[in-house]
Amino acid sequence: MVNDETELPEHVRRNRVLWDANAPEYVGPGERAWARNEPTWGIWGVPDAELCVFPEDLAGKDAIELGCGTAYISAWLARRGARVVGIDNSVVQLATARRLQREHGLELTLIHGNAERVPYPDASFDLAISEYGACLWADPHRWVPEAARIVRPGGALIFLVNSALLTLCMPEQDDLAASDRLLRPAFGMYRIEWLGDLGVEFHLSHGDWIRLLRRSGFEIEDLIEVQAPEAGTTRYPFVTSQWAHQWPSEEIWKARRRADQDTRRGQLVFAGPQCRRPAPCSA
Repeated sequence: MVNDETELPEHVRRNRVLWDANAPEYVGPGERAWARNEPTWGIWGVPDAELCVFPEDLAGKDAIELGCGTAYISAWLARRGARVVGIDNSVVQLATARRLQREHGLELTLIHGNAERVPYPDASFDLAISEYGACLWADPHRWVPEAARIVRPGGALIFLVNSALLTLCMPEQDDLAASDRLLRPAFGMYRIEWLGDLGVEFHLSHGDWIRLLRRSGFEIEDLIEVQAPEAGTTRYPFVTSQWAHQWPSEEIWKARRRADQDTRRGQLVFAGPQCRRPAPCSA
């Protein structure tokens, strides 16, 4: 792990400063998420019963949350029997995570570090997961191959990010809501810096995600386009519920680390057709 900040990539240093400063705003949401037994996902809080994000059987599995923040997803994993590591770029976010870990009495390993360089050996985990963590704030050409390195053959990668469509419709100012028009080119979408914001985000098109995942050794098993509830609410200003009920504002990627037939024993299984998905938007 790189301890000298001068050796960190520029975007990692900038995002570290950003999230150390923003961390107090996420204490309350983190506390509420830790107190919740049933997971909800994304900025709309869609229940896991509808999206089926988690694999079916996590008991005894090794999992890592890439960009864990206050580590509420790590807590949900631990309550399902997984052995969990959370890594995050912000020492202030991790301070909240460690306090909540003590208060809830859960066993987690929490690391201050860069998810583009995880301090674990090859093939250490059965599951890597990220919700608006490394999958948004780390360079995908670094964190995805790193996830492939640390995930065992047959293991799973799951991540939730802003949808590609939403990113194309968002104004340059990060406090304005998405338009119903395309506001930026789709080709070449990669590193994005919003006006007046210190942070650096990374957004890819679907084609670029597919090529990167496959090139890194993953097979894509699902792409869930999340529909906001009709009366949904969010504290974030960059999208309205009306917009997100008509078009996906978030997407969840599920991928499997490629494996030969003789290495598939014990692999995590995603929920099957019985999972209830949101109904299509009505006219």
